[in-house]
Amino acid sequence: MSKRELKLSKVRIGDISISYYIRPSKSYPAPKTVLFIHGFPFNKNTWKQQLLDLDEEYTGIAIDVRGHGLSTNGHGFFSVDVFAKDLVEFIRKLDLNYVVLCGISMGGYIALRTYELIGQQLAGLILCDTNSLADDNKAKQKRFDSIQALLKYGRRPFAIGFTENVFYEKTIRGNPEAVELIKSCIRRNELASICATQLALASRTDTTHSLKTIIIPTLVVKGKHDKLMSEEQTNILIENIPDVRFVEFEESGHLPNLEEPEKFNRVLNDFLAII
Repeated sequence: MSKRELKLSKVRIGDISISYYIRPSKSYPAPKTVLFIHGFPFNKNTWKQQLLDLDEEYTGIAIDVRGHGLSTNGHGFFSVDVFAKDLVEFIRKLDLNYVVLCGISMGGYIALRTYELIGQQLAGLILCDTNSLADDNKAKQKRFDSIQALLKYGRRPFAIGFTENVFYEKTIRGNPEAVELIKSCIRRNELASICATQLALASRTDTTHSLKTIIIPTLVVKGKHDKLMSEEQTNILIENIPDVRFVEFEESGHLPNLEEPEKFNRVLNDFLAII
């Protein structure tokens, strides 16, 4: 598969400017688009390998969520609902019709909320190392404690601890480029945005009740060694979404698109070929 050039672009959506990469299809503008949504607290650079290896029948777009990467903060009051509504406006602004959402972790929360808003307009979902449940009190408190630590010690120790949690030990030893990418993503985000996003994640709504209404093809992906998403959380997705496929990545933690990119890209394109 030939590699096509990524174009960096920006678009104004309401009170913010959204930065995104676009890799046009072989016959752009294409009727089919995969829209990649990154996790917390990363940016669109985490999807570069997927954009470059995406089937040429699809246009690939990876956005920076509000307050992340090169997208602006706007009013600064973040929620998963706000992120999802930004995404809806982005889809409308670019006049995207046949859209497959691919979200990892926080990106999966945004994708599920977006389905609740405009599900009838979407063609497929790819939910990576994510879940539909709202944070319980223990998880909320962990996020609040993280905010206090960030404010006291800054981003550097947070980035070090975060990478130890999101990656499989084998990745940390053998793929320093992926580890450094994540640390770089964290360092590039403003401290206030990271804290605001923690509050957004702590306050997100539970989308479990909507899973049975998902009538579009859905791929669920999970790293076998993911420390942040449990098998029970993944099973809720698998057992409730009607048209679902599941793939587990044996050599990955929380970020299989970075830890096993060749396999991830193959699974991604195989799924797109059948929807």
